[in-house]
Amino acid sequence: MLTTPQKDEADIYAQRKRVGLLKELLQQIDSPEAKQLLSAADMLVKKGVWIVGGDGWAYDIGYGGLDHVLASGRNVKLSKSTPRAAVAKFAAGGTPAPKKDLGLMAMSYGNVYVASVAMGAKDEHTLKAFLEAEAYDGPSLIIAYSHCIAHGINMTTAMSDQKIAVDSGQWLLYRYNPERTLVGENPLSLDSRTRTRKVKEFLQQQTRFKMLTKSKPEDAKRLWSQAQHDAEIRFALYEYLASRKIEQPPISEGDPEAKPERAATLSR
Repeated sequence: MLTTPQKDEADIYAQRKRVGLLKELLQQIDSPEAKQLLSAADMLVKKGVWIVGGDGWAYDIGYGGLDHVLASGRNVKLSKSTPRAAVAKFAAGGTPAPKKDLGLMAMSYGNVYVASVAMGAKDEHTLKAFLEAEAYDGPSLIIAYSHCIAHGINMTTAMSDQKIAVDSGQWLLYRYNPERTLVGENPLSLDSRTRTRKVKEFLQQQTRFKMLTKSKPEDAKRLWSQAQHDAEIRFALYEYLASRKIEQPPISEGDPEAKPERAATLSR
């Protein structure tokens, strides 16, 4: 029971049943040792612990700490910057630069599970990413689109607004699973489809973007055009990365980093 794999929901469910039987047996034993073990029995079931933060925590002042955790290689789960042309407290004239790509930066480590999700655009994709991240034996980072009333949106349509963000290419859906390389597959899966909307349609939904058209219309026009260009370039980059063929050398039997049981699971 101590060494039973608990990689996915099926494994954890089976472990819960085993622990349940153990607790029933322990309740029948009248000894201090049995009572002590009974109080700690639930700890035999794997528990997912996630660190959740926002933009400042992930992109700005707290990025150094986030990077340190990802670089540690530990089995830590994290879920999480102002986009170009948005008006913010310190960017009243519109943010002139594109937002840094946190997902791509995390992928550069090579051993971090990374996903970008939007529940309102594709709920099953979001669920799949969280399950994969939880099962991954290493650091995991999920970048989730989180709407906010401060964006100046109609909160009653916030979930459908997320779909427009994805359809326009302003927000990408993808999963980067390093374990896919164990079976010679590209670790990156681009789950976004080809864009069907313009970024302008997404920007027009939010006051933080629209207010620039009132205060500085020429700047807004220029920045919105650049935002469209940013989205096209980013989609093309991820499309290229996801289409590459990966040549993985065979894993030697004595390799301590090899995880054949996970490779077998992925190949099915």
